[in-house]
Amino acid sequence: MQIQRKDISCWATLLAGAAILSFGLFNVHSQSGITEGGVLGTTLLLRRWFGISPGVSEFVIDAVCYALGYRYLGKLFLRRALAASAAFAGFYFIWERVGFVLPDLSAHPFAAAILGGMFVGVGVGLVVRAGGASGGDDVLALLLEKFVRLPLSKAYFLTDAVVLALSLSYIPLRRIAFSFLTVTLSSFLIERIGRPKPQASALPRA
Repeated sequence: MQIQRKDISCWATLLAGAAILSFGLFNVHSQSGITEGGVLGTTLLLRRWFGISPGVSEFVIDAVCYALGYRYLGKLFLRRALAASAAFAGFYFIWERVGFVLPDLSAHPFAAAILGGMFVGVGVGLVVRAGGASGGDDVLALLLEKFVRLPLSKAYFLTDAVVLALSLSYIPLRRIAFSFLTVTLSSFLIERIGRPKPQASALPRA
């Protein structure tokens, strides 16, 4: 019974994370045009530099990342990662049908960057806490955490920052600066939520 409750709590956390992430990306990112790092940003770079469709490149990159996740993080991780991706797609479809419920913050990029970073940080953090991943860039960050021993926040920031820096080749600096603010905040929240520190009372006494 205890195991079943734990499983239910885990899947509920994963679904909540996917719902929050998709809600933020639809209502904040898509309206304000916040530039992405990670896999999405990479697909935009490949389209800009080589004319490769994001529909093709994102599928290939995510497939490679999930294969690495299965190899090094296990079958349970892959199952939860695929479930999170499917849940994200399903919730995003729902938000599209509902329509925008938050105001357009295009004229207020600082507010959009902060709010967008909060949605991504909390959403991805909950998915990671449940043992899954919402996309290929999450898998890369988890692999960096595992093998390079980077804190999760730094692993996320590194993968996003590299892509955002390369994006300066075709995106104005001011726009990239707000995206850096978004990924900095989201990286911080992902680690705090996805890797919660044990409470002091739970730590072993010397």
